[in-house]
Amino acid sequence: MSSLDPFAPVTLGSFDLANHFLMAPMTRARSPERIPTDAVVEYYRQRAGTGLIISEATQISPQGTGSIATPGIHTEEQIAGWRRVTDAVHAAGGRIICQIWHVGRVSHSKMQAEGEAPVSSSATAGQINTFTADGFEPCTPPRALALEEIPEVIEQYRQAALNAIEAGFDGVQIHAASGYLIDQFLRDGVNRREDEYGGSVENRARFLLEVTDAVSTAIGADRTSVRLSPFTVTWDCSDSDPRTVFTHAVRELDKRPLAFLEIVERGFDSLAVDTGDGGELDFTPGDLRKLYRGNLVANGCYDLASARAALASGHAQAISIGRPLMSTPDWVHRQAREQPLNAEIDPLFWYGGNEEGYCDQPPAQQE
Repeated sequence: MSSLDPFAPVTLGSFDLANHFLMAPMTRARSPERIPTDAVVEYYRQRAGTGLIISEATQISPQGTGSIATPGIHTEEQIAGWRRVTDAVHAAGGRIICQIWHVGRVSHSKMQAEGEAPVSSSATAGQINTFTADGFEPCTPPRALALEEIPEVIEQYRQAALNAIEAGFDGVQIHAASGYLIDQFLRDGVNRREDEYGGSVENRARFLLEVTDAVSTAIGADRTSVRLSPFTVTWDCSDSDPRTVFTHAVRELDKRPLAFLEIVERGFDSLAVDTGDGGELDFTPGDLRKLYRGNLVANGCYDLASARAALASGHAQAISIGRPLMSTPDWVHRQAREQPLNAEIDPLFWYGGNEEGYCDQPPAQQE
């Protein structure tokens, strides 16, 4: 088979994958005690046919928690719970990495120690809601991390990576996307600091790069990946010049021998060279591809045809798939055999609940 066949094996860093598809990280909120349950074990086991699973976002500390029923990787009980998941995935022939996560300001004082305010790069509040035990509520306005606190948070990322390896994960992904803490440092719509972590693009990218270096040193760069979302504004986290900040970030990450960089493209054409149609952005995923010489994983509304095109052109070395894997756990198997997919699940079941709409989808009929 051709190496460009999406169903052929591929190696990303230290990860030897059975195919060119990754399961994108997707919060499903099925861990009410912050520890993976039996249903979580089964959910990931069912999806082990994907070349590499990126776990749902997993908090690195109590401070990094922002919503109900999301799992952590900072206690012995959580490590043991995740070990059950990784053992099940490996027994099914799969590979899995842990997405390590600090939500920053996307939180509520109800989830913080002694009811304190969440932290962020700056004390910049946004129009943001989150799920608490009392329902969907506006986030508590954040306070700025003090300069002397930043090394402590970087250490939490480093320790979370070590905990993930102890839990049996094959590696980690640093969640630097989607309006969470690292993104809050990157973007000037939130970051109003006047010290070495604010102001210039170089300063705003410092936190991302220091976290990346700490994690890579702890577990190996070839077991470390980073996720960025340059083309979207999530949780009211914006930037006045995203092209400049993400061009700098990608150039700096290119200097580090990561397993891969994942870029969330959303609805952009991954092969586009021009967005001069009245859109607000003046750069494309293709522009960032030119800057990154390592393994790139593209994410955003891909189907099999667009995945083939992106792989064949060299735009990406692999493609991450999200919501289709919610409804069809064996998506890769069925696509390779041209079998029909399950109907999409109701959004009602995306977040929270029990097995319904989570790990009860019918498998493909046996051949």
